[in-house]
Amino acid sequence: MSSLIKTNASGELGVQVLPLPLTQSTTQSTPRKNRWPARLDVLQSATGFALAVFLMAHMFFVSTILISHQAFYSVARFFEGAYFLGKPYPILVSGVVAVILALFIGHAALAMRKFPAGYRQFSAFRLHKNRFQHGDTSLWWIQVLTGFALFFMTTVHLYDMLTQPALIGPFESADRVWTGNMWPLYLGLLFAVELHGGIGLYRLAIKWGWLEGHNPRQSRRRLAIVRHSISAFFITLGLVTLLAYVDLGRAHADHAGERYTPPQSLSSIDRH
Repeated sequence: MSSLIKTNASGELGVQVLPLPLTQSTTQSTPRKNRWPARLDVLQSATGFALAVFLMAHMFFVSTILISHQAFYSVARFFEGAYFLGKPYPILVSGVVAVILALFIGHAALAMRKFPAGYRQFSAFRLHKNRFQHGDTSLWWIQVLTGFALFFMTTVHLYDMLTQPALIGPFESADRVWTGNMWPLYLGLLFAVELHGGIGLYRLAIKWGWLEGHNPRQSRRRLAIVRHSISAFFITLGLVTLLAYVDLGRAHADHAGERYTPPQSLSSIDRH
């Protein structure tokens, strides 16, 4: 059964298609090479890389709450164009979210090409994984599981941001986390997205030969260290940030729904 599948250097699952019996018509014509699988691989890598870069930037943006309420408020208004257009336009945030949602759906659709399509393929993959104990193949399976979880959790979060872009601020976001009982979703989303993204960047580097030195084995070990470091950093930053929103939400629970009011010096840039 393991002959039905094979994995590449980055541990991706590939289903081996058995050749058809030769006939007179097939022997007389040379099959034309299909370049679409390679093109789709490049597109999958590009969308995954773009999403990973956005996720790292997004984490830094939301973590400005650790600096001050005003710092997070200023970042939120910046993305609404308040400092360029004279007043905030939350629809700009919806536009950015729509682009990210399109990238996310496209990336998920491309990745699903390599998921086991049935029980027979899943059994073959499990037998292959357990027999060879290939570390990168196991990482690919973790990506499958976290990707499956992200398909549900990320969709909820993005839909919330798409439809309610004006409710992004220190009090508004904290109320959503605590009073809106969204913190369990954000906690699960944090671990799933950071593991998925960290492994994804590592496997992209392996697949396309980024930062590859003279000793491939040593380069892979170094990339593994970088992957662990990135995941540990962003998970730690995410946990501390989420805890800050939980604390603020608990303190603001009696006034849930009340929006943050900036200092008087910035009152000219309001939300209306």
